[in-house]
Order: sequence, then C-alpha cells, then structure tokens
Amino acid sequence: MTMAIDNVAQERLSKRFDKWDADGNGLLEPSDFTAEAANIARAFGESPESPKATALRDGFVAMFEELARRAGVAPQGSIDRAQFLQAAGEVVQGGAATFDPVFSPVAKGIVGLADRNGDGVIDGTEFATWLKALGLGEAQAREAFKQIDADGDGTLSDQELLAAVRKFHLGELDVELLG
Repeated sequence: MTMAIDNVAQERLSKRFDKWDADGNGLLEPSDFTAEAANIARAFGESPESPKATALRDGFVAMFEELARRAGVAPQGSIDRAQFLQAAGEVVQGGAATFDPVFSPVAKGIVGLADRNGDGVIDGTEFATWLKALGLGEAQAREAFKQIDADGDGTLSDQELLAAVRKFHLGELDVELLG
C-alpha cells in the first residue's frame, strides 16, 4: 500500500533515516539498526551483549525486518531512502494499529535499559540518559520528558514512551526525540 505522508512526518522520517544510516552509505541495513541499539546500550553503561541490550537489539532488528518487508526487500537486504520513507510512512500514518506493533519492542527495550531501579518505568533522569545518547542536551531532555509524561506522575511506562514516539512522528508532539 502506497500512502502519502504529510510534510512533518516526511521530514521526521527523513531525519530518522539519516540518523540510522550509521555508515552514511545512503542505505539502511540490519547493521545500522544493531549499531543504534549498541549505542543506546553503551549510553546506559550496558554491554551490547547484555540481556537488556539484546532485548533492545532484537526489537530494532524486528523493526528493520518489518520495514524491509513493507519495502519489498529481503530481511537481510538494504533499504534506500525512498523505500524507507514509503515503508515507514505506512507504519506511521497507520496510527497505533500499525505503529505500535512495530515500535513496541524497541520502546520496551529502551525502558528496560533505562530503568535503573527495576520499577518498570523510567524517570526524568533515566529518560535524559536515553536522549543524551541520541545527542540531545540535558535541558532539552528534561523539557521533553515534562511534555510526554502524559499522566504527570514523573515516570514513563513503555506505553507512554511508545505513544510519544508515535505522536512525534505524526507531528502531534513537538519535542525533539531524534537528536
């Protein structure tokens, strides 16, 4: 299914492509997604081979495989910018019904890595560590946290994080989540 995406979503997905294209070759490959997971894990002081980092990596790999499927390429293939914008655009524009199953394992993996006290949610400091791994400053991270803490309880569940990332890509939330 080919779907036109609005300018905000297109801009954010294009920036996402650039961020994930770790080697700068103009293609997204599984290695780009595993590199992103490893970078996030290291930001939390975890080895990329730890169980928590492995869960995040598996979420990123599953996301890549779904995007590849939607782009019509093999799970170990590569996705160019146009294919990514089309495939990711379908996922984003489909709302929670299509976005959540694709990104949920990544959101759970991020919360799992960030959750230092084991309470199943992340607080502002834990969230800031993730955004600093993406290249954002402490002040930006704290402001973003305030805006996406939907219930105002000072923590984010994986479902709140998932909803925030979806809304960000749809242009419904204007906080920097890309770095």
